[in-house]
Amino acid sequence: QVQLVQSGGDLVQPGGSLTVSCAASGRTLSDVDQGWYRQAPGEPRELVARFSSGDRFSGGGKIVYADSVKGRFTISRDNAKNTLYLQMTNLKQEDTAVYHCYVIIGTTTYWGQGTQVTVSS
Repeated sequence: QVQLVQSGGDLVQPGGSLTVSCAASGRTLSDVDQGWYRQAPGEPRELVARFSSGDRFSGGGKIVYADSVKGRFTISRDNAKNTLYLQMTNLKQEDTAVYHCYVIIGTTTYWGQGTQVTVSS
């Protein structure tokens, strides 16, 4: 059973920075699809950033970012800590949302509990 525990949400001012974390237990993250979604009130869920594990033909995975966060957000992973991170810089009010990490193992998607990021002056 995979468990994902998130931390790091906060209230930050526009232009500020924040890192949210997603610690996994029960399964290594090093070779599976994983990433971050967000959902703002009244808005559809949006894929923010994603590691794809790739396949044996492509030779490895790749990282994908939503256009709205390119150049500002960075997804990273610490294999030793089995933890996924989302580093967010130059935050804007429109980044305000609940952020959820996820991992896909086989046909099952596991989700973190969500963490609130609020960008406001």
